[in-house]
Amino acid sequence: MPATKEHWVAGIRTFCVKERHVPSTVKALLVVAVATGLAIALVAIVHWLLGRLGRTSDLAADLARTAHKPFLATLTLFAIQQGIRAAAGDFPGRAGVLHALIICFIAAFAWLVAAFVLVLEDAALARWRTDVPDNLKRRRFKTQVVMIRRLTVATIVVLTLGVVLMTFPGIRALGASVLASAGVVSVIAALAAQSTLGNVFAGLQLAFSDAVRVDDVVVVEGEWGRIEELTLTYVAVQIWDDRRLVLPTSYFTTKPFQNWTRQSSAVLGTAEVDVDWSTRIEPLRTELRAVCEGSELWDGRVCVLQVTEATGGMVRLRALVSASDAPSLWDLRCLVRERLVSFIWENQRDALPRYRADLANGARTAAGASLRPAPQADSDDSRFFSGEDGAERAVAFGGPDEQVPVPTHR
Repeated sequence: MPATKEHWVAGIRTFCVKERHVPSTVKALLVVAVATGLAIALVAIVHWLLGRLGRTSDLAADLARTAHKPFLATLTLFAIQQGIRAAAGDFPGRAGVLHALIICFIAAFAWLVAAFVLVLEDAALARWRTDVPDNLKRRRFKTQVVMIRRLTVATIVVLTLGVVLMTFPGIRALGASVLASAGVVSVIAALAAQSTLGNVFAGLQLAFSDAVRVDDVVVVEGEWGRIEELTLTYVAVQIWDDRRLVLPTSYFTTKPFQNWTRQSSAVLGTAEVDVDWSTRIEPLRTELRAVCEGSELWDGRVCVLQVTEATGGMVRLRALVSASDAPSLWDLRCLVRERLVSFIWENQRDALPRYRADLANGARTAAGASLRPAPQADSDDSRFFSGEDGAERAVAFGGPDEQVPVPTHR
């Protein structure tokens, strides 16, 4: 059928409309590409400047390394979104594309905020290092910063999800009904997550009550170890043999445990040796003093040798020594035990533990006379709860003397 005049006119109009759309689409793509290129160039310049500053500033170096990718994603998404709004006209799916870009921008911006917060917390931790002799305040600060970091990241994630959900009109319309049923939902959630919420509050309590901190030396469940990680829900204890004991945070608020370094990192320890009744004690005290003074593990506070038991045919000697921290104390105790054993074997071999049998009365009398230890001079190294420093210890452990009332009879 030959084309009529009306068909020709309609075809020409359709062609002209398409010709007008092609330049507008190309223009929109060019605007988006230029905006994206400018955003990438701006991010590259900022990253280069931070890299230059990072040669003299650890904060700038950490910021350039940590915040580069989230800053690039945030600025690029913002440029694409603004380019489409400014240059692109109405096209199919425009609202969906802009909505997706808004969601991605919110997520990227939350990533950038979290990166900034982590950089600031790392800078604070770098200034308060824990590898120093007296690190009590530093360990407290590190524990609180680590807990705040975890809480901050969780808060940012929750707020980001809330903002993303609020971009949907249907969810905003359901806000009133959700608020109306919030009381019932909160009660159900609290009952369902009672244990988890208990651990979370226990973690916050541990972080700000100083009951336990990162790097504290503790004895828990019969195991001696160090607090390696403290989170809102669990505590990881590094046992001395490199095992990990993982406990819920509520354990440390409901059950007793030993904290060796709550007030300071300096601790006391003992090394016990069983010897015979004929052992001369003063030479051993002299050897103990020589071992402590010749070792860098000793902190110069306590070096005492005491007879703690004299039963079962043997005498138990207890060497009480001090060190600046628990690892040094462990090595010092092993060293003291080794040197005392070697000294007894080389110089007082008759002092080795042995069992006796009473065969005759005469032999018993002679043996008793020969084995009776000679009186020794009193020494400061034999006293712990008396003397110059011992008086304070005695009051701290025993309390002040109290007068006991004497009953009277009438």
